Amino acid sequence: MKEPLSFSEGRVVRSTQGRDRGRHFLVTQRVDEKYVLIADGLTHRLAAPKKKKTMHLHACPVEVDLSTLRPEGGPLQDSDIRRALDENGFPVKHSLCKEG
Repeated sequence: MKEPLSFSEGRVVRSTQGRDRGRHFLVTQRVDEKYVLIADGLTHRLAAPKKKKTMHLHACPVEVDLSTLRPEGGPLQDSDIRRALDENGFPVKHSLCKEG
């Protein structure tokens, strides 16, 4: 039997509940067994990441090393998160509301 994917820092996750359902994020911090902080660099930025229950997230098999996102040094930025998601095939959508 396969072991489930962990919600470690750098894991790409997809939201399954809430108004951000279907969107992809990076886990920026593990709070405890039930909660993680997630950011996508657009609607949920690094300055104010979203606290979300792990039961409302689906872990994708992609994990990004957060320390390599900024090779020239300095603090991690929202553009680094957006670029990492885009390079791994999870482009960030620009709006939460449905067009129509």
